[in-house]
Amino acid sequence: MSSQFSYKAKTVDGKLQSGMMACENRTELGALLKKKGLTLVSAQKTGEKKGMDIKLPDFLRSVGVVDKMLFTRNLAVMLRAGLSFSRALGILAEQTKSSYFREILQAVEADVQKGSALADSLQKYPKVFNRLFVSMVRVGEAGGNLEEVLEMLSIQLKKDYEITSKVRGAMMYPCVILAAMSLIGILMMTFVFPSLLKMFSESKADLPVTTKALIFISDALQNYGIFIFIGFVILVFVFVKIIKTPQGKKSFDGLMLKAPIAGGIIMKVNVARFSRTLSSMITSGVSIVESLETISSTLGNYYYSDSAAKACESVQKGVNLSEVMLGYGKLYPSMMIHMIEVGEETGSLEITLKQVAEFYEDEVDQFTSNLSSIIEPVLMLVMGGAVGIFAMALIQPMYSIMETM
Repeated sequence: MSSQFSYKAKTVDGKLQSGMMACENRTELGALLKKKGLTLVSAQKTGEKKGMDIKLPDFLRSVGVVDKMLFTRNLAVMLRAGLSFSRALGILAEQTKSSYFREILQAVEADVQKGSALADSLQKYPKVFNRLFVSMVRVGEAGGNLEEVLEMLSIQLKKDYEITSKVRGAMMYPCVILAAMSLIGILMMTFVFPSLLKMFSESKADLPVTTKALIFISDALQNYGIFIFIGFVILVFVFVKIIKTPQGKKSFDGLMLKAPIAGGIIMKVNVARFSRTLSSMITSGVSIVESLETISSTLGNYYYSDSAAKACESVQKGVNLSEVMLGYGKLYPSMMIHMIEVGEETGSLEITLKQVAEFYEDEVDQFTSNLSSIIEPVLMLVMGGAVGIFAMALIQPMYSIMETM
């Protein structure tokens, strides 16, 4: 059954045009407008209630990894099925749930229809499509194997998403427990204990150190709670600003690498990401020098990013990648370096790098799976210790007061 749509579309010369048309759905509307030389920008079914559309500034808007992953995989499937660029992009723009991403895809579709290369169109949106994404698409377009490159990119995004989700999921549990404990402690010190602690402080009994500490903390929260909260927010803000500076990020990333549990996870995640990205780029036809240069701008940790940038300079001078990696033995495990050396000798570097990536992705998976069983007893000890301190601080003074009676 046909419905009436009001639409806005762009002409070939980029002018905006609006009108009404009867069709079954938005996809059919887009196809009909294309036959007229128009590119659909937006469409609204007549009688359909339009929800509140609060448009945020671009710096507050983002596109999720899942959206990009689905876009990349579906675009590869559509191109392999024989659809044109503009047709595939139009369908994907229509299907995406993100209004921001839809706007970007519609703009990319308009550029492609005017004859622009897909990579050049995507390059206009670095916040959504990073340098790695654009470089691989460009090589795929030049080599005529864009479908294969897009499939590799979707796998790359999927693996990055999975490994990041596993690490975040593993760390979320202890963070939530510790945050809940802190909140309960603050509420008790502010609203529950004051009257009891006041009785202790007014007594002439000799109070233990733990009770004096609780009285001090309780008084501070009651009298200066708002200032403590403001001070805490300022400290967090300053800390975030500092670690965003080059020197601050270098220091923070160095401390994280030396942390007992976090350091091991960071090493495995970065090694896996470095290996898979380099493998994907070499397989898609990107030179190893350009691949390393691109990787240096995509790795999050300062030291791994710096090592990739310096490796790029050395490889450009003719030094083997395995020789360069030997100089970063604290960042890259010996197994990875030996695998790279074997790959260089046999001419199968992309295959060995993929095997390294899979090995360390499995390591991260295993570690995060076991992390909860390691953290749970530690959290139980922390909770038990906190309860014990509170109990001692409240029970000991009672005995002292009873002795003075």
